[in-house]
Amino acid sequence: MTLETSSQISTATTYPSFEPHPVRGRFNAGFFKVMDGYLDWNLRSHKTAVYRDLPSTVVELGSGVGANLRYLAKGTKLVAIEPNHHMHPALRRSAQRRGIELEIRDVIAERIDLPDASVDAVISSLVLCTVSDPAQVASEVRRVLRPGGRFSFVEHVAARDGTVTQYAQRLLRRPWAWAFEGCSCERALEGVIGRAGFSEVTVDRYRLHTPFLPFNTHIAGTATA
Repeated sequence: MTLETSSQISTATTYPSFEPHPVRGRFNAGFFKVMDGYLDWNLRSHKTAVYRDLPSTVVELGSGVGANLRYLAKGTKLVAIEPNHHMHPALRRSAQRRGIELEIRDVIAERIDLPDASVDAVISSLVLCTVSDPAQVASEVRRVLRPGGRFSFVEHVAARDGTVTQYAQRLLRRPWAWAFEGCSCERALEGVIGRAGFSEVTVDRYRLHTPFLPFNTHIAGTATA
């Protein structure tokens, strides 16, 4: 199955092209490769729950170095929305090793270059924290999904007001964002997804227990078009 480039992408807002930082881009590619096993150990049960029964073609936002390929059946076609070129070599190797047909599109998630109502499944993990406009990304996901298609997500979110985790998120806001390509730990992403026009949204809220305190408040769920 080949997905064509869309001529129906909204042009109401102009977003800058992604330009990988010469240091951060390489750092993130290396960091997520080294931390892959540890992150998956923490997130496995939630990813297994929301990524089950995926179709033969899947679109992924921010595929990175291929952390979620282990949740795809052999022979699946993955359309990877991944603008960071430093991630691509490891992503290609992972796809080849796991028998995944890979198509990389180096566009930003605010401008997914796919036609309206053209795909059955979109997935993401630890991505909506980094995009410049998460509401626009959620809108784009809704646009490209066919009726009944699903968006399955695992994301880290803002902590509750007045908690130690919220204090840590605010204290480390700037260095955290610099190191992790603009990542914000203070986004209320459940509401963003809920307002994107999906027919149904189910969300599980949970907490990790890792040394990375700002990272520990999460949601996992599925939004149905």
